Amino acid sequence: MSREQWDERYATDELIWKAQPNQFLVDELDALAPGSALDLACGEGRNALWLASKGWNVTGVDFSSAGLSKARRLAADRGLEVSWIEADVIEWQPPPAWFDAVVVMYLHLPPPQRRQVLRQATQALAPGGVLLVVGHDISNLTDGVGGPQDPEVLFCPEEIARDLPGLQIERAERVKRTVVNETGEATAIDALVRAVRPA
Repeated sequence: MSREQWDERYATDELIWKAQPNQFLVDELDALAPGSALDLACGEGRNALWLASKGWNVTGVDFSSAGLSKARRLAADRGLEVSWIEADVIEWQPPPAWFDAVVVMYLHLPPPQRRQVLRQATQALAPGGVLLVVGHDISNLTDGVGGPQDPEVLFCPEEIARDLPGLQIERAERVKRTVVNETGEATAIDALVRAVRPA
């Protein structure tokens, strides 16, 4: 989706996503000691705000001014400090070897752009830093619910792991997530990869 389409989608008083952080972000990063964190394509900021509430020094980047406006409002309501940057994550250059954690949650791009973002995310990691990538798995098209319906922008854990040369892959697997839709509870299938930059 384009910047304009995301701005239009976020142009409501209600949150498009839940205010709570993604369950896999919590599962994977909750035990880490706080440091500096980067949330790429942060949207309305729910994951960045959770990290900030845990004591992380967080930078959130997104190209939607409407999404970031909601993120700023939520941060103010909760008394949290986050550095919000309006930029396209495909083009934005993070400071190298700076962040102790980088998260890329549900960013669905064609493979060339996705690899570019992952290269930049990898370069942004400090030694010992953790990269967490979560998104709708390709199998979600046929076996799950929700998410993009274009197979070109979906992926599997093995693809993401291959796109992270130089990192130590700690986890790369399909994970299931319960969602509530108009018919009740259903299951979505996500790809999750956690990797570490060697110290």
